[in-house]
Amino acid sequence: AADNPMKRPAAQSAALSVVPAKQARTAGELIQHGGSANNKRLVSAGPSRTSSLHAPIMLLTGHEGEIYCGKFSPTGSILATAGYERKIFLWTVYDECENLAVLTGHGGAILELKFTTDGETLVSAASDKTAALWDLEAGLRIKRLKGHEKLINSVDVVRRGPQLLCTGSDDGTIRLWDRRVRGHTHSFDSGNAVTSVAFGDTGELVYSGGIDNSIQAWDLRRSACTMRLRGHSDTVTGLALSPDGNYLLSNGMDASLRVWDIRPYASQDRCLKILSGHRHSFEQNLLRCAWQPDGRRVTCGSSDRFVYVWDCASRQVVYKLPGHTGSVNETHFHPKEPIIMSVGSDKKVYLGEIEP
Repeated sequence: AADNPMKRPAAQSAALSVVPAKQARTAGELIQHGGSANNKRLVSAGPSRTSSLHAPIMLLTGHEGEIYCGKFSPTGSILATAGYERKIFLWTVYDECENLAVLTGHGGAILELKFTTDGETLVSAASDKTAALWDLEAGLRIKRLKGHEKLINSVDVVRRGPQLLCTGSDDGTIRLWDRRVRGHTHSFDSGNAVTSVAFGDTGELVYSGGIDNSIQAWDLRRSACTMRLRGHSDTVTGLALSPDGNYLLSNGMDASLRVWDIRPYASQDRCLKILSGHRHSFEQNLLRCAWQPDGRRVTCGSSDRFVYVWDCASRQVVYKLPGHTGSVNETHFHPKEPIIMSVGSDKKVYLGEIEP
């Protein structure tokens, strides 16, 4: 995972564009409607629409290298994507999905993005050993977080309380940062490269996953690891806290997605569910995972070029969405509507509506 972001140069430049995704014409066929040659949309001739997207499926192109990460803003009006080429693309989610801005400043591949809860700031983690905070209204970098000795694989933002961030790095440390002060405020040594981090609901715990296949919980008050979750048989590449804060979703290179009970007085066996179907490949990309805002479904990237969505209660795959021609590295649910986003090594970004 450490060397993967810099494995090959970016492709030749391509113009920013939004084009309709190709779909088979079925009973609910998609029909081209209006738009210029480079900016078209698809409308459904069959089932009624479920979202406010311009078309049931939108394909956003313009990245010149593999895309490793993508996130919706808390309001759902903005989408941020980034990857190998060291640039962050900001897009509108509605209307024609226009490219609003391209933020530059990192000296290496960008491996994860997170919005602050107020939606005004974007945080990025990169292979140049730094994390950065970006003012979205101004389109400028407002803070650079330096201190890690190796590339930063992951970043998370606390949901409420002090303006805290956490980062996980190949140097084996998890670092806590307060936006209001200089330098990091805490540092925990996991002993192994850290590939994913996530805050607990109250911000008093930080969960980390790495190449030792386990998940550790770090208590900020005690400055110590207070819990270790074991079950994955390969590197943990993604962590996501459930909307209610009671469960932790993890993805591993063992091609399993696990749901853990992280409530204080849960039973000893905290692994509640194991979900499968997606794939990891020799590329060993850091495939991320996410919860639907109501907690009913989860999603994850996959190296087999499909977007997977599971129903948590039944543990069944409810969506296996085609379209990408390379590894799907991150998927994310829209915060307010039944829309799913995916980014991949094929340099494409897809937005698609699903059933509520």
